[in-house]
Amino acid sequence: MVESMGTTEAMTRSRDYPASASNGYAMLGVLLVALIVIAGGIWLMGADKLTGLGIVVVGAVIFGFVTPGFYMLQPNQAAAITMFGAYKGSDRVNGLRWTLPWMLKNKVSLRANNLISEKIKVNDLRGNPIEMAAQVVWRVTDTAQALFDVDDYKAFVLAQIEAAVRTIGSRYPYDDFEHQEITLRGNHDQVGAELRSELMERLAVAGITVDECGFTHLAYAQEIAGAMLRRQQAEAVVAARKTLVEGAVGMVEMALDMLSAKNVVELDDERRAAMVSNLMVVLCGERETQPVVNAGSLY
Repeated sequence: MVESMGTTEAMTRSRDYPASASNGYAMLGVLLVALIVIAGGIWLMGADKLTGLGIVVVGAVIFGFVTPGFYMLQPNQAAAITMFGAYKGSDRVNGLRWTLPWMLKNKVSLRANNLISEKIKVNDLRGNPIEMAAQVVWRVTDTAQALFDVDDYKAFVLAQIEAAVRTIGSRYPYDDFEHQEITLRGNHDQVGAELRSELMERLAVAGITVDECGFTHLAYAQEIAGAMLRRQQAEAVVAARKTLVEGAVGMVEMALDMLSAKNVVELDDERRAAMVSNLMVVLCGERETQPVVNAGSLY
């Protein structure tokens, strides 16, 4: 049953194919011939009124038949042609064109469109509210699908961009200070490529492709921006302290090993502990240390 429904849906999808339109300049020649025929008939009516009238009528019929069929296509523009509600192909040839007068021409722009979406509020992977906006460059590639498979393809693009931004925004966290996850803020290229893939999949039904996309606005929502900023600052301080302590421990270990290897001084456990404490204070302290000369002994 599901397979049958999928097959029916695929069969009803429109498909773009070339229309059987003619060169408009050639038909201009036919129009000129019709005018000459009309003029000749009028001139002949002086000698043979009935014959001249017949020639005028023939020329007028040709003129009236040819004239409504003209239309013009600009560069990167197409016309979807229909006859009595049936799709008869799309004409993409630029310049003056002609088709049968009872065929309707629906012009569609094939140019690239640049769209910047409105800022929307999305909950990221961790549930934090963030604000997002995207810039998308899109264009129509299949005129039949754009006109006949969706009601309004421009409104369809707007709705799908918002849906895609929400999907991508909820798929990743906004930030990860430890750089162990893919984040919206730290992986612009990867997330932007995934947004483009998501949009192309959503817009394929409307015959629209996405040339380029990316985020133009990405920030925490105002209600949590201050708290998240303090959190980021705290995480940065903790990470800096961690790096500082790890470096200090390595330096203390190296100093003790060198003193022991060169027999500079023999340190018992108490002196070793005191030296470690002093070195850690010097290396990890935020203020400059004041040296104190000890002329005596620890005992």
